[in-house]
Amino acid sequence: MNQAAPASSASLWLVVNAASGSNNEDSCADLVARLTEAGHAPARVVRFPDDDLPDAAALDAAGVATLAIFTGDGTINSQVRKLGEWGGQVLVLPGGTQNLLAKTLHGTGCSVEAIVGALASGSLAPRQLQAVETSQGPALIEVLAGPGATWADVREGVRDLDLQTIASALGEAVRNTASGAPVRVVEPVVGKPEGYRALRVDAVKGDLTLDGYDAEGIGEVAAQGVAMLVKRDFRAGPHDKLGTCPRVTVESDEPIALMIDGERFDGATRETFASVTLPVQFLGSAAAG
Repeated sequence: MNQAAPASSASLWLVVNAASGSNNEDSCADLVARLTEAGHAPARVVRFPDDDLPDAAALDAAGVATLAIFTGDGTINSQVRKLGEWGGQVLVLPGGTQNLLAKTLHGTGCSVEAIVGALASGSLAPRQLQAVETSQGPALIEVLAGPGATWADVREGVRDLDLQTIASALGEAVRNTASGAPVRVVEPVVGKPEGYRALRVDAVKGDLTLDGYDAEGIGEVAAQGVAMLVKRDFRAGPHDKLGTCPRVTVESDEPIALMIDGERFDGATRETFASVTLPVQFLGSAAAG
């Protein structure tokens, strides 16, 4: 059920997902209370996935100036895609597991308490972010391309605590990563000619940053994949730093599996990624700029 205040009294909507990361109904209620105490009581609480994510037209019709999002990075990505060139401001709160976008905007040690406090004091400033343009939409944090991206399917089971799905997806991910066709970087030509089991791409620093991941044998593949599940950070594994560029094209002998901000997509045998500036304005802390 949505919590609401009179439309004329507030200009902030809040998107929550109680099943995201370490969130639950209590943490969502606590956030509403904190925002209210800070003078930013939500005019509406959108409870995804029960409620549809709002688009720019809905926000403008309600006179919303700030959209706060308290979810994981995958849901944040879905919400930002729906905003287009919306003229309001987006406030990202750490409501998931890794909270990589919140850390980018507010610093690695960010907390809900500190961010709401900064909002109340007026010390947050609007800024635009770079993203990775893909055939499946923008990646706000990162893209993982190649057989290694199939580990996202295991994460879905972990999120739902579905043991049967976890077991099935785990075996499939190990097999896919070990035997799937590697991804080669062809424009510009960098890295191993035979390619990698996974290529990670981000645009955090402006141009694209490329990292290539590989593993020798089933044991290493399983160890690296499980480390990603436990640590929630595939980047922690051994990898080749392939440099930076504004645009990159990769290809494979099979359709390329993609993991975009933690969510799975299926690409073509040839994919191009580019660094782009998102039109949406995000509220960020000066310390993280």
